[in-house]
Amino acid sequence: MKKLVRFGVSLEKDLLGKFDKLIKSENYPNRSEAFRDIIREKLIKTEWKSGKNVAGAITLVYDHHKRDLLNVLTDIQHDHHALIISGQHIHLDHNNCLEIIIVKGSPNEITGLANRLKSAKGVKFGQLSMATTGSGIA
Repeated sequence: MKKLVRFGVSLEKDLLGKFDKLIKSENYPNRSEAFRDIIREKLIKTEWKSGKNVAGAITLVYDHHKRDLLNVLTDIQHDHHALIISGQHIHLDHNNCLEIIIVKGSPNEITGLANRLKSAKGVKFGQLSMATTGSGIA
C-alpha cells in the first residue's frame, strides 16, 4: 500500500456542512475518499489538456429510424477506428437506441470524434465522458 500523508484543510463551517451533506448523499464513507475523488477528477481534466493518451466513453441516443443516420454514424466510426476500443448498442424501445463507444487516444482526436457523432442529424443526445488510462493517476 502506498504511504498515506495526513494534512489539514481549513474551510468555512457552512461550506464544510454542505460538503458533508453532499458526500453523505453520494455514500462516501469519509471525507478523505471524497477529497481523493475530487483531486483525481481535477488531475484527469489536466491530463486531457496535456495532450497525452487518455480514455473515455461517448454516449449517444438516437432514433434508428432516422433515414441514413446509422450509415453516417458507422462511417464516422470507421474514419476513427484507431481511437475506438469497443462499442455497445442497446435498443431502448422500438425507435430509440443507446450507443456507448469506448475510446482511447489523443484528447483532441477523441473530442473531434465525439463532436462529429453528437452533431450528426438525428442524434438526440451525445456526451463525452472523460476518463483516464490510469497510468498517471494514483
